[in-house]
Amino acid sequence: MSDLILHHYDISPFAEKIRLIMGLKDLSWRSVQIPIVMPKPDLTALTGGYRLTPVLQVGADVYCDTKVIARRLEQEKSAPTLYPTGYAAIERSLSFWGETLFMDIVMIGAGMEIFPPDFVEDRAKMVPGGFNIELAKMVMPSKFEDIHAKLDLIERQLGDGRPFLLGESPCLADLSVYHPLWALRSIPNTETLLEGVTRIPPWMERVAKLGHGKRSEMESSEAIEIACRATPATKPGVAPGNPNDRRPGDRVQVFPEAYGRDPVAGELVYADSQEIAIRRHDDRVGEVVVHFPHEGCVRLATS
Repeated sequence: MSDLILHHYDISPFAEKIRLIMGLKDLSWRSVQIPIVMPKPDLTALTGGYRLTPVLQVGADVYCDTKVIARRLEQEKSAPTLYPTGYAAIERSLSFWGETLFMDIVMIGAGMEIFPPDFVEDRAKMVPGGFNIELAKMVMPSKFEDIHAKLDLIERQLGDGRPFLLGESPCLADLSVYHPLWALRSIPNTETLLEGVTRIPPWMERVAKLGHGKRSEMESSEAIEIACRATPATKPGVAPGNPNDRRPGDRVQVFPEAYGRDPVAGELVYADSQEIAIRRHDDRVGEVVVHFPHEGCVRLATS
């Protein structure tokens, strides 16, 4: 079996979500620290251009976006599950809604000018039309109210005494809602947002206690070598019912819908209702298969 290799940096909230999955499932994994801002030459050699954090590598299979990373880790170890039976749409909806907190928090941080200039410049390239600090300052009071409203709903979700958002056991929804609040605690003058709630802090402590599993560090050069020596494990196939009649061998480009850049081009290997995987070749890493979620990504057929 190939090692689970997480390409991340420690202050990344979305990486914290995946680290907590490692803890929930008591997994052993290798940690590769990547730069916070571009360029990220080793990471993009693996992904073909995708630059967001985190990325999971398993041999020569590369998983982009936390939705497909979570899915892959569920395959690695199914219990305890991230997806409680009977809650598929509810878990996904709650996860998506909870993660909207992240952009509220980013706007507050930008308005307070707490981010280093190189970070702001790098992330501005991911915002259509650029990023306006003065606008962030203008809307910051509204973002405090938006967060307050969302905290009220989370507090009420926990109001019947349940230990986790969907019941007795933690699931992906807990980790998705938790990680923006984990980031919130690092921003000055936001602690008052959590002062009026009583159920959220104990819930956050329960989630934090999941830990990060068994972590060991690895240099990015070693991860590149592992990919180069490995053969992708993904088997070709397209699940029935694909609305675009995609087939293995089709040429496609995939890129994040939110900022519409950094397309990854390759040959379709696998697709089902939730995921698409494409084969590509890089001079440094050889042949890899890169996995993306359908949701949140644009997929274009190319000739």
